[in-house]
Amino acid sequence: MSRIRRSSGRAYAFGSAVAFVTMAVAAPTAPAQKPASHATRSEITIPFEHYQLANGLNVILSPDHAVPTVAVDMWYHVGSKNEVPGRTGFAHLFEHVMFTGSGHVPYGLHDKLTEGVGGFNNGSTTNDRTNYWEIVPSNYLESAVWLEADRMGFLLDALDTTKLNAQRDIVKNERRQGMDNQPYGRAEEILSHATYPASHPYSWDVIGSMEDLSAASEEDVKNFFRLYYAPNNAFLSVVGDFDSAPAKTWIAKYFGGIPRGKPIARPSVAPVTLPAEQRLVYEDRVQIPRLYIQWPTIGQRGDDRFALDVLGPILSGARTARLTKALVYDEQAAASVSARQGSNEDVGEFLLVITPRPGHSLTDLEQAADAIIGRFKNDGPTAEEMQKATAGQELAFITGLQSNLGKASQLANGAGFFGNPGYYRTYYDRSHAVTAAEVKRAANTYLTRGRVVLSIVPMGHLDQASKPADSKKVTQ
Repeated sequence: MSRIRRSSGRAYAFGSAVAFVTMAVAAPTAPAQKPASHATRSEITIPFEHYQLANGLNVILSPDHAVPTVAVDMWYHVGSKNEVPGRTGFAHLFEHVMFTGSGHVPYGLHDKLTEGVGGFNNGSTTNDRTNYWEIVPSNYLESAVWLEADRMGFLLDALDTTKLNAQRDIVKNERRQGMDNQPYGRAEEILSHATYPASHPYSWDVIGSMEDLSAASEEDVKNFFRLYYAPNNAFLSVVGDFDSAPAKTWIAKYFGGIPRGKPIARPSVAPVTLPAEQRLVYEDRVQIPRLYIQWPTIGQRGDDRFALDVLGPILSGARTARLTKALVYDEQAAASVSARQGSNEDVGEFLLVITPRPGHSLTDLEQAADAIIGRFKNDGPTAEEMQKATAGQELAFITGLQSNLGKASQLANGAGFFGNPGYYRTYYDRSHAVTAAEVKRAANTYLTRGRVVLSIVPMGHLDQASKPADSKKVTQ
């Protein structure tokens, strides 16, 4: 559920901080490249060092001299889950505000010291965490560390009502573009509202509501930053072509003086089960109806998430996957089918999406999908299905480790969510240990009648919903 929410087309501005940065960008040139080590299939290793500054900042260093670049991932344990009803969208709003300049970094200088030297920078926000990252040539590592430290320690020095309102308007327009005026764009928000109670921290969308974004005062937003964007709630992951000794010096120099924040009370997140099926229909400006079925499942800390991860590709994706083969190829009743497990930190959802071909109704497709899933729950997966699904999982995992940023993200996620940067090894091993019996049990445990069935239909065509007489119209 991670979403890139950064706007493009930002203007550059240069100012007095350039002289301050000159020292930072004059770091030693990149050391000579060394041969990269190659792990075997059964031994995937990312060497790292993990330590903590006195102010609580967790630091993960992983030198890898294969290519002359370095990735810096600044990971904050805050997302939309940490907001409250009536004050949603703050975490995502800061994803934008963080790129507008800080106390010693005028607007545009961040880009000059990353994209301007052949690198990249961006950020993303989910329900559970926010991250900001840079990929820069190796001799610009000190600049990247300084940039992240400056916006952690001095962002509010440069944040005023005018700047906040400008970013608030950008976020509102992003919501219009990506959700309200996007075909099928409100599906995820509607499903979340239906799956979780209104006070549940996963019931609102990461981007927040228009009303909440409008109502947020400058002090509301600043207080949110002071609590969550502090060293004791952050993880700095550095991976690539660098030497640890100077990196530690720079990190201590720029982050060490930032004071520890207040203790954070994490929201209490209860698991969700739905006692009965909820049926909804939403009219949208679309040409073709679409069916969404969502079941509440388990979050990242539950072992069942590994079996559910395997269940998704068994049901959809490849030409021979059960739902894809039957509905798309054999019967040619569906144009597309997708099924996947989405695991947040505390909760999860298994989502099935079906788009029909002309002449085929959502009602018939739902019944056909239910029949196929019912047979799977009785029989379980075959050995061939398990082999294909787990091989696909392995490919996706290893592909994600090919870049310095991919490794930095894995290390930061492990440290932030599990208290262990090396959690990637547990994830990899546990993914490969999934059995057919576990997948069958997970399907029977979670794919029950306690689910949300949402039909998105063209305007004025409520009759195209799956079982329209039983479906409640969504009006907001």
